[in-house]
Amino acid sequence: MNLGLTPNAADRPPRRGRIRLKNETRIMLAAEDVFGRLGYHAATTALVAQRAGMPKANLHYYFKTKTDLYVKLLESIVTMWWQATESIRSDEEPAAALSRLVRAKIELSRQRPLASRIFAAEIVSGAPHLLPFLRGPLRAMVEEKSRVIERWIELGKMDRVDPKHLFFQLWALTQTYADFSDQIAAVLGKRRLTRQDYTPAADRVTRLELKGIGIGAGERATVARRSAEPPHPV
Repeated sequence: MNLGLTPNAADRPPRRGRIRLKNETRIMLAAEDVFGRLGYHAATTALVAQRAGMPKANLHYYFKTKTDLYVKLLESIVTMWWQATESIRSDEEPAAALSRLVRAKIELSRQRPLASRIFAAEIVSGAPHLLPFLRGPLRAMVEEKSRVIERWIELGKMDRVDPKHLFFQLWALTQTYADFSDQIAAVLGKRRLTRQDYTPAADRVTRLELKGIGIGAGERATVARRSAEPPHPV
């Protein structure tokens, strides 16, 4: 039945839901800035509300406590990173899929360095707020993608490796460009890393990982060539 809706209107959340989503997004971005700069203990919901440009009471309508907000922020950060693994599918070739994963994670390190630093600080302190999420949803997601990698190994498309440890290495190699960007910039003789520094970083990490899991030189060259091609015009 045609109710006179615009083509995509039926897929949109109700107005109240859209307002909630918009406000929660504002709060999350503000929280990332405040927690990322000050750390959990020094950050306050008043500072987050100020950064978001809303009264503190409005923030507490969505998040009752600072801990509630912080846990939601941590979970959103891990989920954002995990979305970069969407290329890890059984109908994909490992060289192309892993290359896209590396480049997506490096780009997130460039765009959202504070997110990575918040996560690192939480893990270094023993993950007191995030442990249930790590042992539950994150573990399930890693198991799912590990099965894809195990299938690639069975098909002889890559060397036999432990899929979970492969993910650990990928996380470490890509997030170092967020967590230790000041160190990298200093060694490179720069005040800070620029956009141009991240492309060769992604190239190096990609080559290192693909070679390490037995992806042939021909496939690596193809991936490198495609990565260097300008995007097709829309």
